[in-house]
Amino acid sequence: MLVWAGVDCLRLEAARVVLGEHGLRATGSVVSAPQQDIEAYSASYSVATDEVGVIERLTVRTAAAKGEQHITLTRSEESVWLVDHGQNAERTHFDGALDANLAFSPLFSALPIRRLGLHQEVTGHDLAVVFVALPNLEVHRVSQTYRTVALGEPTVVSVSSEAGTAELTVDADGLVLEYPGVARRV
Repeated sequence: MLVWAGVDCLRLEAARVVLGEHGLRATGSVVSAPQQDIEAYSASYSVATDEVGVIERLTVRTAAAKGEQHITLTRSEESVWLVDHGQNAERTHFDGALDANLAFSPLFSALPIRRLGLHQEVTGHDLAVVFVALPNLEVHRVSQTYRTVALGEPTVVSVSSEAGTAELTVDADGLVLEYPGVARRV
């Protein structure tokens, strides 16, 4: 069980994570108090990757004052994503994305770190990532760059996107200890 507390806001994430060598399975939840332009919400998720760390399936459910929503993203071996909001599922490639990122979630930032071994060797990668916004569950492709900054205890990995750059600290398993401005593991 891993728990992260929001740094600059009232947000809490808890997840039960089962690790493989590179892959993982996890179920978790996020609870967020109202902040700036975001209403209070709760979200629950389950995610499964294959043995090399590529996402196979992600399901997210949210609840807010205006109602409940859900989404399921399933990735085929041919890199086709099925995006299902419960009505008329869409197929897309997301430009070959292998990873998904759930807004404000340190767990999802760990997926490419573990898959690419960024916590074990100095390397860098430009990635196409499927981004799932909270609480509205809008989905779109983003470009992110992951780069090892420093190996050790803890390892530091830089994550850059159009939203900015952050230097995450991760443990020996590649799981996030601190995501500056977002959350810290407690």
